[in-house]
Amino acid sequence: ASAGSSLERAVKCTVFLTDIKDYAAMNTVYATYFPKDPPARSTVAGSGLALGARVEIECLAVAGS
Repeated sequence: ASAGSSLERAVKCTVFLTDIKDYAAMNTVYATYFPKDPPARSTVAGSGLALGARVEIECLAVAGS
């Protein structure tokens, strides 16, 4: 958002889960942020997210007008 963008301009998101069992719950919440035409997405399961987080989502968006 600091570069003049928003979630509506997201083109790719990467989701990191510490437990793939959280996928369905994450997907439900994710859909509330991207209700139509969601950006491309990759989801991976692993460990070691910062501050003990269970989910981390990184999004790339188009900046400017």
